[in-house]
Amino acid sequence: MTKRQIEIFTANCPLCDETVRLVQELACPSCEVLVYNLSFEQQQSIYLAKAQQYGVQAVPAIAINGVLMLTGKPTQQQLEAVGVGQN
Repeated sequence: MTKRQIEIFTANCPLCDETVRLVQELACPSCEVLVYNLSFEQQQSIYLAKAQQYGVQAVPAIAINGVLMLTGKPTQQQLEAVGVGQN
């Protein structure tokens, strides 16, 4: 079974933290959740390059399998609609 890669772009904001928690709660065993904190200086240039590659304009933002799917704090229904929590 192929893992679904869920990438979350954040920046130390309360909405970002809520989004990470919600995604982690919904993620299924076949999901790999990666969090990129764009304000974390040590990895910032790598994370910013990835954000630019996906076209991220605001945070929180969620990409699934390399495609930007949602920007802004999502609802559970929005996450489920793009496949978060499904095997």
